[in-house]
Amino acid sequence: MIAEGFKTIWFIGCGNMGGAILQAWLNQGLDASKVTVIKPNASSLPGGLQSTPDYPDGPAPDLVMLAMKPYQLDDVAAKLAPMVRENSHIVSVLAGTEIDILRQAFPGAGKIIRLMPNMAVTVAKSPMLLISETDDPRLTDQMNQLFSPLGPPEWLDNEDQMHIATALSGSGPAFVFRVIDALAVSAEGLGMDKDQAARLALAMVDGAATLAAGSDVNPGALANQVASPNGVTRKGLDVLDADGRANALFHDVLKAAMERNREMAEEAKA
Repeated sequence: MIAEGFKTIWFIGCGNMGGAILQAWLNQGLDASKVTVIKPNASSLPGGLQSTPDYPDGPAPDLVMLAMKPYQLDDVAAKLAPMVRENSHIVSVLAGTEIDILRQAFPGAGKIIRLMPNMAVTVAKSPMLLISETDDPRLTDQMNQLFSPLGPPEWLDNEDQMHIATALSGSGPAFVFRVIDALAVSAEGLGMDKDQAARLALAMVDGAATLAAGSDVNPGALANQVASPNGVTRKGLDVLDADGRANALFHDVLKAAMERNREMAEEAKA
């Protein structure tokens, strides 16, 4: 059963990402009675849960999921920090908020872990980017067990890698969605029915991703395998490959997202 080692789980905030994680856990069989969602405005949530603006009385939580906006950290810490203990692990999905900032906010907490998923947690296909302040095999196993039902865990070697990993994996779905839309819009512009173009683009990308995920060959080599010399596919690839334009475009895309993540980390320290 998911979260078997945790008797009490507090979600601080429950926006898009927090809600997606909670819904995915519930889909995987999490006992909703373990969960308390704390947010300023009470609201109905997945699994029949009801959020509360008040922190519960009683024992310290076993697990705290920080899923509010990063700018709310100081306000949250003022109330939450006195309530956590050494048995309270904290998992943060706050973009750009580094572990040393979280440790300053929660000096009495147990282990602190940063997590960066993407919205594919809802279909159990999000890479779960993780890094902890300590190299603890028991903690690693515990977090892997907790998050692997939502997607494959990927532990980073150092926190600086979180910037590019966030750009690639966290923001990546939006970039892929834009490519799918661009393919459909382009097909429409060349004379295809709009709705049919959208269906074909989506189905094609779904199939191509499944093929790539199941292949021992890297995607770049797969592209060349599909393309016959001087054939239809090769002519299209020639456009993408001319002057390295596809690589240059996505280099700029990832660099812009990575630099914004670095800026957010610096803003959190200010």
